[in-house]
Amino acid sequence: MPPKESTPSVPPLEGHPGEGPDDGPGQPGTDTCEGASGTGDGAGEASATTEGRGADGSRTGLAVAGALLLVCGGLVGYGLLDTEEQPKPRAVPTAEVTYEVTGEGPVEIAYLARSESGTATVVRGAELPWRATVRVPLGQEPSVAITLGEKGGRAVCTLAVRGEHVQLATASGGYGRATCAGALPPAAN
Repeated sequence: MPPKESTPSVPPLEGHPGEGPDDGPGQPGTDTCEGASGTGDGAGEASATTEGRGADGSRTGLAVAGALLLVCGGLVGYGLLDTEEQPKPRAVPTAEVTYEVTGEGPVEIAYLARSESGTATVVRGAELPWRATVRVPLGQEPSVAITLGEKGGRAVCTLAVRGEHVQLATASGGYGRATCAGALPPAAN
């Protein structure tokens, strides 16, 4: 009779403490499956599936955590290092302009103030005397236009650039009109 080959009987690993072959009292969850192949001496051999599963799971978790950390770091870095500032609007040199309207009667006043587009500011039903000192961009022509109402009257507009009188005009009668305009001097260096 040939000698019987003996294979150790190893209970299946279920991952519960106390159910593995090496789980003894005080060693919960140390399923190492020593000697599970039946070829070793049981001294430190471990099943490739159990060890690999733990290592691969840890490696996968570390890889995912590392990828998330890189993505978060990249987004934060992009926010901090994105130093493309919007160009600041150029400071346009201006000149101080004083508009003044005196007289009687209801009047509408349209004048140019600090606006690179050159749009006018309109004051309807202005009480006279009226005065405004504004900054006008060089390259724009300062002007003030007055229009009397239906009842008419008489109104005078004046324009001064940097404190120097430039022009005077008079409007009279119903819907009378007058405009004062002038050129701005070049920017002082």
